[in-house]
Amino acid sequence: MEAKLPDARPLINVCDRFGFVADLTHYLYSNNMLRYIEGYVQKVNPGNAPLVVGQLLDDECPEDFIKGLILSVRSLLSVKPLVEECEKRNQLRLLTQFLEHLVSEGSQDVHVHNALGKIIIDSNNNPEHFLITNPYYDSRVVGKYCEKRDPTLAVVAYRRGQCDDELINVTNKNSLFKLQARYIVERMDADLWEKVLNPENECRRKLIDQVVSTALPESKSPEQVSAAVKAFMTADLPHELIELLEKIVLQNSAFSGNFNLQNLLLLTAIKADPSRVMDYINRLDNFDGPTIGEMAVEAQLYEEAFAIFKKFNLSVQAVDVLLDKIQSIDRAVEFAFRVEEEAVWSQVAKAQLREGLVSDAIESFICADDATHFMEVIHVAEDANVYHDLVRYLLMVRQKAKEPKVDGELIYAYAKIDRLSDIEEFILMPNVANLQNVGDRLYGEALYEAAKIIFAFISNWAKLAITLVKLKQFQGAVDAARKANSTKTWKEVCFACVDAEEFRLAQICGLNIIIQVDELEEVSEYYQNRGYFNELISLMESGLGLERAHMGIFTELGVLYARYRHEKLMEHIKLFSTRLNIPKLIRASDEQQHWKELTYLYMQYDEFDNAATTVMNHSPEAWDHMQFKDIVVKVAKVELYYKAVHFYLQEHPDIINDLLNVLALRVDHSRVVDIMRKAGHLPLVKPYMVAVQSSNVAAVNEALNHIYVEEEDYERLRESIDMHDNFDQIGLAQKIEKHEFLEMRRVAAYIYKKAGRWKQSIALSKKDNLYRDAMETASQSGDHKLAEELLVYFIEQGKKECFASCLFVCYDLIRPDTAIELAWMNSMIDFAFPYTLQFIREYTGKVDELVKDKIDAQNEVKIKEHEEKDVIAQQNMYAQLLPLALPAPTMPGLGGPTMPGLGGPTMGGGFVPQPPMGGMGMPPMPPFGMPPMSSY
Repeated sequence: MEAKLPDARPLINVCDRFGFVADLTHYLYSNNMLRYIEGYVQKVNPGNAPLVVGQLLDDECPEDFIKGLILSVRSLLSVKPLVEECEKRNQLRLLTQFLEHLVSEGSQDVHVHNALGKIIIDSNNNPEHFLITNPYYDSRVVGKYCEKRDPTLAVVAYRRGQCDDELINVTNKNSLFKLQARYIVERMDADLWEKVLNPENECRRKLIDQVVSTALPESKSPEQVSAAVKAFMTADLPHELIELLEKIVLQNSAFSGNFNLQNLLLLTAIKADPSRVMDYINRLDNFDGPTIGEMAVEAQLYEEAFAIFKKFNLSVQAVDVLLDKIQSIDRAVEFAFRVEEEAVWSQVAKAQLREGLVSDAIESFICADDATHFMEVIHVAEDANVYHDLVRYLLMVRQKAKEPKVDGELIYAYAKIDRLSDIEEFILMPNVANLQNVGDRLYGEALYEAAKIIFAFISNWAKLAITLVKLKQFQGAVDAARKANSTKTWKEVCFACVDAEEFRLAQICGLNIIIQVDELEEVSEYYQNRGYFNELISLMESGLGLERAHMGIFTELGVLYARYRHEKLMEHIKLFSTRLNIPKLIRASDEQQHWKELTYLYMQYDEFDNAATTVMNHSPEAWDHMQFKDIVVKVAKVELYYKAVHFYLQEHPDIINDLLNVLALRVDHSRVVDIMRKAGHLPLVKPYMVAVQSSNVAAVNEALNHIYVEEEDYERLRESIDMHDNFDQIGLAQKIEKHEFLEMRRVAAYIYKKAGRWKQSIALSKKDNLYRDAMETASQSGDHKLAEELLVYFIEQGKKECFASCLFVCYDLIRPDTAIELAWMNSMIDFAFPYTLQFIREYTGKVDELVKDKIDAQNEVKIKEHEEKDVIAQQNMYAQLLPLALPAPTMPGLGGPTMPGLGGPTMGGGFVPQPPMGGMGMPPMPPFGMPPMSSY
């Protein structure tokens, strides 16, 4: 770079390529090669012109050359780097001509205008005008440039670009709070207000002072004022806000009469400084009185609220404050007298009513001519018992409204102060009172004379009747009840008469009640609970003759007889048994222990089980033998039969057989016998057992047989054994086989014979020499061995006549050879000869019958063979003659004739054999057209 080159173009190319533009410019300028500098800037690389200009300025090149160089390539230059290079060297003024030329050409490049603005600021050539009017420069850049030169110009630049943070910083730094306040007020930005009013802002107080003292008083824009006020409210600066508003509202400003600001001032004072509120109320006129008043009430500024309401002629709200908040009824009454408004009097009256000043409240309501709260007034007046004042109030209300409640309460109030004539006069006039309800109320509160007037007027005879009862006018009450003709009324009057012991009148009422089934019991209990039994019985007896007498009356009278006049009970039951509620009367008789009547009732109700139980449990009073027999045969429980047997066995054993004969078809005879056996009185019921022995019950048979044995009545014993075999025969036989009485031992042998104990029977008969019995037993046994042994016994005993008798008695059992052998060996042929003749005759007759039977059988065989031959011959003749009488039929599709008796065609043309016409038990049929065989 130290050499002097004749041609600098190679160097220019190299330096341009590798970025040594500054070195290149220095070299060219030092060697006075200005032509090459112009050529490089204009032709090689105009974009590096700012670097070239910067280096020329460093080399202290003449300004004219630089200006000319810049102007030669102005359209190709990049303004920003050029400005930066000049600004770094504090040579921006060199660009004045260049920049003005660009502006004149219409350039809107921000860098052009930024640079031009900086030049104007430096030259102090009316910079404010440029900063305010030029729309193209960058406010932050120019403002930043101005901060150290002239902070007020920086504020102007920042304001133009709304550079909030930069403006706040520069004004805080340079204590330009008035400018800052004006900017913030004009800006009307909530975020900006929040930022500057932040407690962390050290300059907040100074800013607020300028806002209050300068910015807002200068402002003519309601929006700016509103934004500032909202910002102070948002920042919770009530005291500062008050200062602000006082400055605006209380001093002569454009906003002194502003409605919203006056409201805001009062509201802020209410919240932040209540001591100022009363002064503001007195000094301000254009604010929202109702709303501010309510806010004051909420803030417990009651006197201030009263002053507001009073100032705006809001009398009702004012008196409400006095009454509800200040709680001074005296001041409220004084205020009401001063304003003389009905609404105010009404509020005072309600407050007096709440405080229990009932008379004063009523007076106030009358002054207010207010009938709207009559319900509450009525309630309170009645509680306070000020009915004279209430009458005055209700008379006023009646002029305003036609309400049943009002008229009714007026009647009630008259009654309470005993103005009965006024009641009579009032009900005769037009009114809307619900007289029924009023009468009920008067009655309920024991104002009977007034209630009497009402009920008589509305013809409510039922209520009139009970009212007269309360007044002890019983005859009138009965007359009224007769007109009412109501069961409930009759009852009330009746019960009242009973309590007053007016039994004649009570009976008149009672007869009208007891005809109602549901009411009868209540009347009865009422009389009985008070001990008027005779009067109640008289009432019921009178009721029997009524046309509408029902079962309940008859039953209740029966119950009363059971309780208080039992001597009439049975007669009553028998007379009216069909009109009684028997179950109810049964309970009454049971409770009163009238057992005879109870038994009769059970019989009438077909409860024979209970009747029988009652008789047995209470026999001294209830038992009658004939009646009990009628009862016991109808009971349903079987156990009662046996209970009756025990009962008669214990109390009436002499007629127990009569009872058992009645129960014979119903009881278990074995159980009866067992009962009597355990009681040890079995012979007592012998007639009964004889009567039922036909049932052939083992227990009965054994019991009677035992009695017969004890009585040694062998004839009845034998008869019993013959007719009734259901008993322990062997046991009885063993018991009497050793009896000392012969006939009894004979009965034992007879029993053995009936039981098939043949040997024992024969042995017992032989022992007692009852040979006929022994022979009959052997004959009945069917055992030839026993019969032959008996023959041997007779031979051994030399009883030849008995031997001969035994042969005939046991004829069927004794073998002939044995009989003849025994007779021959023991020389008793003569005694056996009749037996022998009989035997020969019997066997001869048997042989003759056998021969006859054989001949008859042979004859039957011959006849059967002859009949079979005739049948075969007839069948053969049918078979020969049938083809001659009928043509041979053919069957279509089968290809062959069918011949009767030979077979039928099959599907293949063959034949299937068929049975003859006479098969299956049917007689053979002759061919058509031919007579039967019998005609040949």
